[in-house]
Amino acid sequence: MEAKAIARHVRVTPRKARRMVDLIRGKRATDAITVLKFAPQSAALPVRKTLESAIANARVKADKAGEPFRENDLFIKETYVDEGVTLKRFRARAQGRAARINKRTSHITVVVASKEGAR
Repeated sequence: MEAKAIARHVRVTPRKARRMVDLIRGKRATDAITVLKFAPQSAALPVRKTLESAIANARVKADKAGEPFRENDLFIKETYVDEGVTLKRFRARAQGRAARINKRTSHITVVVASKEGAR
């Protein structure tokens, strides 16, 4: 069984979010939460929340199917970060000029699966 969670329009740059996603790819879900909980980067929080949402989705899916749910059996099957919309802002510069500032957003996707579902 597998479950998926997507966080869209997260106000963190995709490059910074990919650093966190690369840390947890392929790990057990509980270990990944621990890694993200103690990571000092600010992008760790939205990635962790998305992972916790995927685990909760797996729990709901197991309850609907009448299957037993074991959180320790879940691992991260797939996780990636796509670029979202970019908010364009302008900063005043010398001599009446303006410089553009890009505030990038991310779409974070996490797919968790149970070990027996992967085989």
